Amino acid sequence: MKTSMEGWGSGLLGVIIFSGSLPATRVAVSDFSPMFLTSARAVIAAMFGAALLFLLRQSRPAVGDLLSLAVVAIGVVIGFPLLTALALQYITSAHSIVFIGLLPLATAIFGVLRGGEHPNPLFWLFSGLGSAIVTGFALTFDGEASITGDLLMFAAIVVCGLGYAEGAKLSRTLGGWQVISWALILALPLMAAFALTTLPNTWQGIGIASWIGLAYVSIFSMLVGFVFWYRGLALGGIAAVGQLQLLQPFFGLLLAFGLLHEEVSAMMVVATLATVLCVAGARKFSR
Repeated sequence: MKTSMEGWGSGLLGVIIFSGSLPATRVAVSDFSPMFLTSARAVIAAMFGAALLFLLRQSRPAVGDLLSLAVVAIGVVIGFPLLTALALQYITSAHSIVFIGLLPLATAIFGVLRGGEHPNPLFWLFSGLGSAIVTGFALTFDGEASITGDLLMFAAIVVCGLGYAEGAKLSRTLGGWQVISWALILALPLMAAFALTTLPNTWQGIGIASWIGLAYVSIFSMLVGFVFWYRGLALGGIAAVGQLQLLQPFFGLLLAFGLLHEEVSAMMVVATLATVLCVAGARKFSR
């Protein structure tokens, strides 16, 4: 029970940190290209991760872990950041944030496929209901939908769910922050090459808000959040703790309201309360 509660607490901290990712990305892509933002954030995070691994004298991953680390890198280091940055050129941050409500279902599915988990059938009922609530909220929240933006966000959710589940499975033996650190290092040569070839033509005119956005997604979204998130998934279960992601759209919308001055409606409050109940139900029947 203590381990499970620690897992849920750690996972919630990770969700809160991740909630700022899309608003920060939305701000950053106003001055940086999606490809540069994706590669730069990975390079910066990889340097911090490498420093931690060196200072704390962590052992290198086994050769057999490299494939799983590559899956994590493709999913959360490259795929999700790039696809969301591209999507935010077509849709608002508020519209993109609500797609995150589909992430728990994607994570749970990959947790079953890759992590060998077998939740209670009622878990799937609450999980599906929670995802349906968030999806319905997404469809009614604003009228600024874009087929291109929505498809990019859907693809981002799929690759991210795979990366979360694969990373959680690996973190049981390698450690949570070690998983994302090694995944960042594995992707570093490719990301560094992309960063150099997509440098802005000029650094003049790049606003302070864009620099702050880049710093946030590089340090918090790309590294610190995963320290708590992968630990939570490993301790509390991929499918169970993954349901906390249902709360991420609403944390994100509150941040978007503060950062981008977007309206927070009464519907958001109602949907939040309904989603919390779904998270509680999914947690009860997660094992």
